[in-house]
Amino acid sequence: MSDNLRQPAVAGRFYPGDAGELVNEVERFLAAPSTTPCAPRLGVVAPHAGYVYSGGVAGKVFAATVVPSRVVVIAPNHTGLGARRSLWQRGALAIPGSEIPVDEQLGALLLEAGAVEADHEAHRREHALEVELPFLRARNPSVTVTPLVLGPLDFAACRSLGEALAALAHEGTLVVASSDMSHYLDDAATRAIDRVALAPLLALDPEQLHATVLREDISMCGVIPATVMLCFARARGATRAELVDYATSGDAFGDRARVVGYAGVVVS
Repeated sequence: MSDNLRQPAVAGRFYPGDAGELVNEVERFLAAPSTTPCAPRLGVVAPHAGYVYSGGVAGKVFAATVVPSRVVVIAPNHTGLGARRSLWQRGALAIPGSEIPVDEQLGALLLEAGAVEADHEAHRREHALEVELPFLRARNPSVTVTPLVLGPLDFAACRSLGEALAALAHEGTLVVASSDMSHYLDDAATRAIDRVALAPLLALDPEQLHATVLREDISMCGVIPATVMLCFARARGATRAELVDYATSGDAFGDRARVVGYAGVVVS
């Protein structure tokens, strides 16, 4: 087994481990009715919980997005392992039934620029990047991915990485920020505090997003990926962000006492 083939860590838990079942489930989420038309995007925010909770929101994000041949996926580091700006630099990422090639060209450019570090440890057990891959593969079977897992970064570091991506990535590259919203408040409080975090995101203000989440102690786990994505999109000329869908884990089973929020955002 090649050390450059990243094996699934959460297949069979966060999403189906059987290849056929996975294809069917992803297609069902992608086919759900939505008021947002499909279009090219500079970036998106998509949730990364188990599909039973957040698959519907993720499906609407990717159904509203033309997925190009080159995608950067940026995830938060939930495990604490590895480098703070971690790139899986070569090989492929496995999901049940297929392997998604890594965009080694962009990775090499990012490494040469000192924007990231080559590292596998942050990736091996991280679910937040992995759960986005079946949607990307379903929307474009020829997709290649630049996989980044990020630990805590200040805003200057987020801006530097976002602008490096904007300078080095192929024209038409999509940046996917993997993020859930606030965690383990009751449903009403979750929706209220998530509106506070979403306001600067939808205003295309990455510095204010970063500052707001820190100042208000909002448990948006992917604020760093979302900030980097917005910095990239602003550098590429973004003019509009749209909330495609929002839900909480309470919508899945009805327990509203302690929930997680999920937002889907597209940036053009």
